[in-house]
Amino acid sequence: MKVSRFIVNPFGVNTYVIWEPDSHEAAIIDPGMTDIAELNAVDSFIEREHLSIRHLINTHMHLDHIFGNLYIKDKYGIDIAAHQADEFLGLTLSEQTRRFHIPVHVTDHGPDILLKDNDRLYLGKEPIDILCVPGHSPGSIALYCPESGFVITGDALFKGSIGRTDLPRGDYGQLIDSIQQRILTLPHDTVILPGHGPETTVGKEISSNPYIN
Repeated sequence: MKVSRFIVNPFGVNTYVIWEPDSHEAAIIDPGMTDIAELNAVDSFIEREHLSIRHLINTHMHLDHIFGNLYIKDKYGIDIAAHQADEFLGLTLSEQTRRFHIPVHVTDHGPDILLKDNDRLYLGKEPIDILCVPGHSPGSIALYCPESGFVITGDALFKGSIGRTDLPRGDYGQLIDSIQQRILTLPHDTVILPGHGPETTVGKEISSNPYIN
């Protein structure tokens, strides 16, 4: 699996495009694009690499990770996939945007496809395993690609840090439990691709992350 990262919107979200090179089947993860330049950058990349978009996946539905959902859905004819427990966040997107004083036009929306723990999606023949990691939000998920050795953790786990739990229905104890049981049990050389900031590995976080040691 190949991965490209786009850093978008005022929150510095990592929007990922991942694709299987033989089939050119691709997924867009957390499309947080808010302006024409960010949208064009992703579209141009997809066109240049001749990718066929098969999945649109939200690791969670906080506003900064879903700004571009409906654009991607309409342009590529693909449904929005997320965990049902985060549907309330998508349905209050306009309220979240007002609360954070973000000057963009948004439309409230929920997921079309409901993902659950241990679901498996595919790009070509390569699997993407869905790991539920609630705590930052009740419906947070991680996307584990075992054959390629990486996991997209959304805002559950960062390099040297963890996701905040002071937003609606966040739970610190639940987040720590999710990280320890679902992410840190992966092979130590698994690359962690977080929702913000640089990549790291499972082994590095086990040895040095102050929030989980």
